[in-house]
Amino acid sequence: MDITMPQLGETVTEGTITRWLKQVGERVEVDEPLFEVSTDKVDSEVPAPSAGVVSEILVAEGETAEVGTRLAVLSDSADGAAPAPAAAQAPAEAPPAEPAAVPTPEPAAPPAPAPAPPPAATEPPPAAPPPEPAPVAPAPEPASPPPAPAPVPEPAPAPVAPAAPAPAGAPAPARAPAPAGAPAPAGAPDAGVMSPVVRRLIAEHGLDAAQIEGSGEGGRITRNDVLDAAAAQRGTAAAPPAPAPPAPAPPAPVPAPEPATAPEPAPEPSPAAPPPPSPAPAPPPPTPAPAPTRPSVPAAEPTRAAGDEVVPFDNIRRRTAEHMVRSKATSAHVYTSVEVDFERVDRARRANRDEWRAREGFSLTYLPFVIRAFCDAIDDYPHVNASVDGETLVVHHDIHLAIAVDLDFKGLVAPVIRNADGKRIRLLAREIRDLAERARTRQLMPDDVIGGTFTITNPGPYGTYMTLPIINQPQVAILSTDSVRKRPVVIDGPDGDPTIAIRHVGLLTLTWDHRAFDGAYAASFLNAMKQSLESRNWEEELG
Repeated sequence: MDITMPQLGETVTEGTITRWLKQVGERVEVDEPLFEVSTDKVDSEVPAPSAGVVSEILVAEGETAEVGTRLAVLSDSADGAAPAPAAAQAPAEAPPAEPAAVPTPEPAAPPAPAPAPPPAATEPPPAAPPPEPAPVAPAPEPASPPPAPAPVPEPAPAPVAPAAPAPAGAPAPARAPAPAGAPAPAGAPDAGVMSPVVRRLIAEHGLDAAQIEGSGEGGRITRNDVLDAAAAQRGTAAAPPAPAPPAPAPPAPVPAPEPATAPEPAPEPSPAAPPPPSPAPAPPPPTPAPAPTRPSVPAAEPTRAAGDEVVPFDNIRRRTAEHMVRSKATSAHVYTSVEVDFERVDRARRANRDEWRAREGFSLTYLPFVIRAFCDAIDDYPHVNASVDGETLVVHHDIHLAIAVDLDFKGLVAPVIRNADGKRIRLLAREIRDLAERARTRQLMPDDVIGGTFTITNPGPYGTYMTLPIINQPQVAILSTDSVRKRPVVIDGPDGDPTIAIRHVGLLTLTWDHRAFDGAYAASFLNAMKQSLESRNWEEELG
C-alpha cells in the first residue's frame, strides 16, 4: 500500500517530512503515528491508514513533497521489506557499471595500434610535412604515379582524418562524454532520491543536479540546496556586466579601415578630424553606474553587528509568507471596526467564574461569546460566511469556524469548529480549549484544519488594541477580537441623562474582500454582532 502526502489545508500544496516514526522493516498498526509533517498550516503526526510493515521510504526526513506524492510503501508482511535492500543494491551495482564503461575505451586503444598495416599510410603523414619539397619528388619518380595520387587524396581527407581518429581514438572523446553523461547517467543514483519538488526546481532554474552538493541525509539534494545553487548562479551571471568596458575597443578598429581608404583620396586627411568624435564612446564609462546598484544590495550586510544572530526562515515561516502575500494580491482587502460594550458579557463571566473553573478546569474567555454572536448575526448576512471560486461567490450555509492558535510564537494554525451554529457557550468553550491544546502538542489530524468557512483570530489576551488581519484564502473575511479593557464611556443614566461610567470595552475588526460585498454590508454585519453582545442575557444562557 502506498503512503502519500495528505492534504493538510485547502491552500496547502506541499509538506516537509520532519521525522519518520517507523523505519524500513518495522511494523505499524492502524492509526499508529507513522511520520511527522510540517506545513504552513499545521505540524502534525500522520497515522498509518492500515497495518503493515514499512517496506520502503521514498522521501527522507527534511525533504519537501507535494500533496499526493508517494512517501512510503507498506506491505502485508516483513517479506515486503526485501525489495528495499534490492533497491539499495541497485545503486551499489551501478558504480561498477560506470568503471566498466571507463576501461572499455582503453581496450579500444589497442585496436588503434592493430591497424599497424596501414602505418605506411600513417607514414604518408610524415610525407605530408615534406609536401613542400614534394614537388621535386614527383618529378624523379614518374614510374610511381599511382603512389603520387595517393598522397594527393590524403591531404584532402587529412582534415577529415583528424575527425575520424577522434571517434576511433575513443580516449580523447571519452572525456567529453564523461562530463556530458555526468548529469544524467552518472548522477542518476542521486537524482533517483530527489523529491519531485527538488526535480521541478532544478528544471525551472536550469541547473545541473550533478553540480549541486546535497546537504540532506546521505548527500541527498534538498530544496534549500537547489535555491542556494540558483542564487549562486544568478550571482555569477550578474558578474559579466564588467566586460562592458571592452566595448569602446570596436571604435578603434573602425578608424583603422578609414585610413586605409584615405590614401586614395588625399583630401581625406581632413576627415581624419572625425576620429576625435570617436572618443564619444567614452560614455560607456558611465555604464559602471550599475556598480553602485550592486553594492547597494550587499550594503545591508555591513549593518550586522558582530553579535548579531542570523536565523533562517523555517518551513512554516516561508509558507505563511507565501500565503499571506498571495492573499493580499488576490483579495481587495478592506477593514471595518466597531467598539463593543462587553459589560453584560463580563458580568456573566464574573458571576460564573468559580463554578465554571471547578467544573471545566479552565477559565471562561470572551471568545465563546463572540462566536455565539457571530452565529446569531450570520443568518442575516450570509455572504460573510462565503468563499470565492474563480468568478463566483460560494455562500456556505454550514458554519465551520477556523480559530487561529499561536504555537508558542513559532507559527499559527487554524483548527476548525464544525457546525458552530446552534452550539451553546459551554460546548463552544470546550471545543476551543481542546483544539488549542492539540494544536500546541502537535496532535491535530488533517481533518481538523480543513473545511473552514470563516476565520477568527484572537490577539486580545496579548493586550492588543486593533489588529488588521489578512484574509485566509479562499474565504472572504476574517474577524479579529482585540483586548477588552475598562474604559470611561458615556451612557444613558437612570433618568435618561448622559453620564460617564466605567465599562468593559473592546474592538471587533473585520477584514473583508471587496469583491464579495460592500462597506455598508460589512458595517451592518458588525453592528448586528455588537447588538447581540451588548443586549443578550448571557447569565441566563450560562445558567
